[in-house]
Amino acid sequence: MFFNSFDYLLFFPTVFLLYWFVFQRKLSLQNGVLLLASYFFYASWSWEFTGLLLLSTIIDYSFGFLVASRDRKKAKLFLILSIINNLGILALFKYYNFFAEQIQTGFDRIGWEIHPVLLNVALPIGISFYTFHGMSYVFDIYRGQQKATKNFIDYAVFVSFFPLLVAGPIERANHLLPQVQKKRTYSDVQWIEGARLILWGLFKKVVIADSLALIANPIFNDFSNQSSFMLILGAIAFSFQIYGDFSGYSDIAIGSAKLLGFELLSNFKFPYFSRNIAEFWRRWHVSLSSWFRDYLYIPLGGSKSGTSKALRNTFVIFLVSGFWHGASWNFIIWGFIHACFFLPLLLLRQNRKYTAETIAENRYLPSFKEIGQVLFTFSLVTLAWIFFRQTDSQMAIDYVKRMFVNAIEFPEQFKTWPKIDAGIFWIFPFVLYDWVNRRNERVVRFPRMILLRWTMYVLMIFFIFLFSNRDQAFIYFQF
Repeated sequence: MFFNSFDYLLFFPTVFLLYWFVFQRKLSLQNGVLLLASYFFYASWSWEFTGLLLLSTIIDYSFGFLVASRDRKKAKLFLILSIINNLGILALFKYYNFFAEQIQTGFDRIGWEIHPVLLNVALPIGISFYTFHGMSYVFDIYRGQQKATKNFIDYAVFVSFFPLLVAGPIERANHLLPQVQKKRTYSDVQWIEGARLILWGLFKKVVIADSLALIANPIFNDFSNQSSFMLILGAIAFSFQIYGDFSGYSDIAIGSAKLLGFELLSNFKFPYFSRNIAEFWRRWHVSLSSWFRDYLYIPLGGSKSGTSKALRNTFVIFLVSGFWHGASWNFIIWGFIHACFFLPLLLLRQNRKYTAETIAENRYLPSFKEIGQVLFTFSLVTLAWIFFRQTDSQMAIDYVKRMFVNAIEFPEQFKTWPKIDAGIFWIFPFVLYDWVNRRNERVVRFPRMILLRWTMYVLMIFFIFLFSNRDQAFIYFQF
């Protein structure tokens, strides 16, 4: 059940009506509706793995009590066991075949022939997200930031809340669980903001991202027959495609949660206006990067234990982040590339620059220096995206090599391929809208003039329905 499908268009209003108008008087009934809706939503994707989701939920719920009710030494032991459990689930379903194939390759190189058993099991959708929810719960209890909840339904809703179940944002127990446990009230402001976010998210996905996919996909799939100009164009198109696709999903998730009375963590803060790589990672997939920062980077010592350890921890974070996205060398290389981009900032102590202010603060336009910084950062990010997009690391390397051969060539197919013109067109309103709203972080702002605002709404709805026959899955559903 995609967010951009008619199934969701029927599913969500049904949940909304039951939640607010049938079972609104009692919190336990509302949470029961959310839990049933979440499992129904998950079952629409892979009903055979609902048992795994439930088992993972039960185990982490139990570990929460064990960590909370023991002395510090035993609590740490149960925390470690909880981590092993969650990483074990990920390793079995997501990484087992990768490691088995690497071991087989290693033995083949020394002349030993082995045939490890490979699992013929589909990757459970959302497994990378709900296991991180469970780990954050046990982590927060161990740190004293969250009490172990006695109500299993409340905890199960936190883990499986359907707007964020399959592709985030990755929530923290100390942020979302208290919202599950308290009575939600009707709010016109929250409903309006939620509806706007859903509309804008659908527009970014269906109209912008899927239009750019018509450019990026054929270029990446047939890159060996493309000119350098087209390869550069394909990389730029994918950069905006993945941004529109993933931020669009996050907007729909956050908007859906708002309509149900919840405030989820922000996931994107206009990352393509970043002035260096460090700022980019404070603005891109914020819920994941902050999760790694709080639960891995800081426990490893962060940047307070000297430059050498800061460098080590940075590489660990980015390599793990790459591997989190998928069991493939191209994702690991993608993470390694970003770590290398981060390296000069750490050495020059520039990684904490631009932590508060927004680009062109109190100005309508950026300075020439800021324009140069943004274009340079975007170029680095786009270069790294090639390794993220290609399914094989060697193909990604070949793609990059071909980009720098006859790069100024302007191919004839650019003039005759209407999909290029149509796709590229949507980048400009996308960038313009982000620029105008860059100080808001997440809240979607539309013009105050009623006629202009409603004209925009109608046009967005029109284009969403016009382009809705593509039915392309969200990119991050594969993780």
